Amino acid sequence: MSDGKSQELNAGPMSLPPLGPLLSADRGYVSTRHGKLDCARRTVIMGILNVTPDSFYDGGRRSEPTRAIADGVEMVQSGAEILDVGGESTRPGARPVDETEELDRVLPVIRGLRREVAVPISIDTYKAGVARAALDAGADIVNDISALRFDPALVSLVAAEEVPVILMHMQGKPQTMQAEPRYNDVVREVRDFLAAQLYEAMDAGIAAERIILDPGIGFGKTLEHNLQLLRGLPTLAALGQPLLVGASRKAFIGKILDLDPDHRLEGSLAAAVAAVLGGANLLRVHDVAETCRAARMADAIRFGFNS
Repeated sequence: MSDGKSQELNAGPMSLPPLGPLLSADRGYVSTRHGKLDCARRTVIMGILNVTPDSFYDGGRRSEPTRAIADGVEMVQSGAEILDVGGESTRPGARPVDETEELDRVLPVIRGLRREVAVPISIDTYKAGVARAALDAGADIVNDISALRFDPALVSLVAAEEVPVILMHMQGKPQTMQAEPRYNDVVREVRDFLAAQLYEAMDAGIAAERIILDPGIGFGKTLEHNLQLLRGLPTLAALGQPLLVGASRKAFIGKILDLDPDHRLEGSLAAAVAAVLGGANLLRVHDVAETCRAARMADAIRFGFNS
């Protein structure tokens, strides 16, 4: 996936094949090495487990692998069905880290979690070398903020390993993404980008039933762009793939409520409920127990209540 292609995708709406073939994928289930995720009639909660010193909310809180592993176990006990381990902050302006440093952060945590929990583990990386080592250590899913654009080797790795992948939309890179992001129609452009990356992934041999889409709330979007995307989730859900939304404690919530990250729980829960009712299948969150309860209520409204 060339840089030229990436620039084209970020330029605006594009012509795509009809979406019909994508709708044959069973978007209600995602199979992993450690179980099948059922998001057909309920929302799946992904717990965020950052092991970085500079993430916008929990940076530095898990400098020791033992703390990160304990937090992951607690998240699973609170209802998380996926743990997303990240060793490089992708907050606006974050500095890149090299592969060795990223591996030093994530591998001890993934190995420890694999001994303690049975749920799927996701590795949050855009680097093929990190993804390969993480999968060897026990990870099940690759969560790529670049939608397979930054490292050409990653797409072939995911295809060969037959693991699920999360393709996220981002305008620019973490270092530059919040420098005046602009769209003519953010919902349409994000939809077109995700559809194009979905087709490219499938053409590269990644099965449709292993692809999850993420509109990238907060990644190269203004406050209004994020709100438009949350309102426009039904358009993205119509692509026919499982849809993940990660709005937890992000800056647009802080701007609306005039609160720092430590005080954005209620805003995060409101965004989570809106996402579920808009068609999201998975939520990536910091606050697992609280979001699980909010999502169960939203699921009852969306799908009906089954005791």
